[in-house]
Amino acid sequence: MKKLFLLTLSLAAVFNLAAVNFSNLTVSNDDRLLFRADFEGQHAVYVSWLSDMSIQQLTAHPEKIYLTENGRTLIVLNSLGASKIPVSGGLPSPLPVYPSFSGGETPLKGRLQDLAASTDGRWILITEPVSAGYGNLFLVDLSTGEKKIVSEKVELPGSSFPAKWAPDSRLFVYAKDGRLYYFPILSDLSVLVDERFRTIGSGGIDSILWGQHGDFYYLAGNTLYRVTNPELFTRTIYGDFLSIGAVAAVLPLSFEPGFDHYWIAPDSGSILVNKSGKGLFFFLLGENQNSAAVLPHVVIPHGAVNFNVLWPPAESKQAGPAAARQVRNETPTQLTVVYSLMSETMVLRFEAGRNTITTLSNRSFPLASNGAMSPDGTKAIFWGENGLELWDYKNWRLIQRLSNNPVYSCAWINNRQIIAGSGRFIEEINISSSSYPRRRICLSTADEFGFEDGVRGSSRIAARIGTEWFTCDGRNFWNAVPGIQIKPAILYSDRYRVFLEPQVTGHYKNLLMIRNMNSTGTVSLVSNHTVNQSYTLGRQTPIALCFDLYDDDTGLSQVLSALSRLNIRATFFLNGEFIRRNPAAAAVIAEAGHETASLFYTPIDLSDSRYRITNEFITRGLARNEDEFHKATGKELSVLWHPPYYRSSAQVNAAAAATGYITVNRSIDPGDWMSREDTLRLNLRQIQPSQMIEQIVEKRVTGAVVPIRLGLLPGGRDEYLFQRIEALLDALIRSGYTIVPVSTVIR
Repeated sequence: MKKLFLLTLSLAAVFNLAAVNFSNLTVSNDDRLLFRADFEGQHAVYVSWLSDMSIQQLTAHPEKIYLTENGRTLIVLNSLGASKIPVSGGLPSPLPVYPSFSGGETPLKGRLQDLAASTDGRWILITEPVSAGYGNLFLVDLSTGEKKIVSEKVELPGSSFPAKWAPDSRLFVYAKDGRLYYFPILSDLSVLVDERFRTIGSGGIDSILWGQHGDFYYLAGNTLYRVTNPELFTRTIYGDFLSIGAVAAVLPLSFEPGFDHYWIAPDSGSILVNKSGKGLFFFLLGENQNSAAVLPHVVIPHGAVNFNVLWPPAESKQAGPAAARQVRNETPTQLTVVYSLMSETMVLRFEAGRNTITTLSNRSFPLASNGAMSPDGTKAIFWGENGLELWDYKNWRLIQRLSNNPVYSCAWINNRQIIAGSGRFIEEINISSSSYPRRRICLSTADEFGFEDGVRGSSRIAARIGTEWFTCDGRNFWNAVPGIQIKPAILYSDRYRVFLEPQVTGHYKNLLMIRNMNSTGTVSLVSNHTVNQSYTLGRQTPIALCFDLYDDDTGLSQVLSALSRLNIRATFFLNGEFIRRNPAAAAVIAEAGHETASLFYTPIDLSDSRYRITNEFITRGLARNEDEFHKATGKELSVLWHPPYYRSSAQVNAAAAATGYITVNRSIDPGDWMSREDTLRLNLRQIQPSQMIEQIVEKRVTGAVVPIRLGLLPGGRDEYLFQRIEALLDALIRSGYTIVPVSTVIR
């Protein structure tokens, strides 16, 4: 008989260890305070002028960077906020409106809050949460800080930000409630027509693409539409979007937003479709779309994530229309697909000619799937935890390993220079010289920092990274200097005293308190920081997410990837028929270290009176499931189970208990099992995933078990809850939940 060893919740799951933590305080004799803030595994160094409690950020972790204003300005995103940094070098300044600690906002837990920046650097699009599932989409003018609401109650970002800018920054498209809308940037936005008159059609944000020269593509069902750039801006202001477009192709498959992705060749001659993360399909477009040539279909292995498609430009900027046609018709283009499979990087390479597409052999693999191609398509860079590499794209070979330290983000300035953001510096690297000279733009971190010792008057701020020292005055750029001495940390000046006050709950692990010794009262440095009120944050509440796999594994890769990014361990229930059909999927779940449990051998309703359920039937069904799982994975299922569809009886539960199994009951039913056909038959309204997220968060119960069904329902749905897994995890974490396996909460 199997036994279950219950896990005990540690104090880390009860107290707010994932909150902002202040440390390394030191005060100068002219009333400046240096400190470090840690949050979500990242940190930054700040200086505050105690007289007015203003805050200047001194370092910026480059989790994600955007290059704007024709390569003049960097937008740097991390868990503590977003900032602008001149590429010429400088200190980070808070991005207007975006919630940043240095800008007076308390950062939100969970994933990085992404944005969409216009290429010209004037605008950004952000979503501000108004509830656990929805937010308002805003257009922000970075030159003035003014913001205009674009649309209310847009679904909060899942795997993709819900808006995309045109390359010329004169238009963007956004998604809402399963439909697409366009928004032109007019000199007077007050004359813009109502949203309902700016609709493009049904679909998600992955249904649209911008081409190399600003052409607009829209894939709906099996029809690909194309709107050429010269018509795009002027005519969409006044009329129907698609009336000015043309059908570019009718494909032999149907595109499903939220599941599928596609890419268009820069010469518009072919299309690549990733179908549900399970297969890649190539099709020719234009005059060759009906070619009888056999086009590649590549099966994608289970567990493949982070797809990156590199497609070189069709022609040089100097080439005219005739040269472009010649390039398209006579010169094959090489396409590369890079993706991650567990801890390995995989590569697929293809060559698209005038009327054929062939697969190229490949034996070279970059260090990571994160990559970007140079503007001229001759080189590529790849970065990740293992460093940074420069590759010759055409010959597909490594040119140079530029770093062995973790690199988090990169961008091309031009064909000769790149921006690389590591855990040490944000820097410019010149790849046109064999010595690869570097220029520091900003510090990403500081191993040690303080005020310079042995000087009169105002001391410089000093920071050490490795063996290198840098100084600044808190207003201007860091300068490299020979090794210097810093003063021992002190917590007072003639006017102020500072200290840390521990916190048990809330957004902060401790509060940085400031005592003005020339007056009465003590205030917190963050006393005026605002907090988003969309989430009710209390003590950390354990909640178990479990994922049920009945038929197929659609959505599994997306869920595993989302859990991995946040280092979350969950529980997966599998039945024998699923395991036999998808042994590789079962193996991927086990290999990822998640808890695996039984969903019986076959997906039948055990409460149905038509079935004669005996103890032996239950025992044999559970045993057969164990054997199928072991055959597929070499590992054992846990002794947790739940009957299919959570329909059971006292007899069924007693039979399972006699075999050593513990029956799991759901605490919260999201209703994601209800298909479109079910709602019609029962005359019910189908609940959308964002509404499910809100209901899950509202039903705050310690130790709740929340099931999520993976795979497609036979009766279909407009959207599945697992498609919004990233948004669900964000909402739970920001509301104070700690996500744990079922065995941790069951009693």
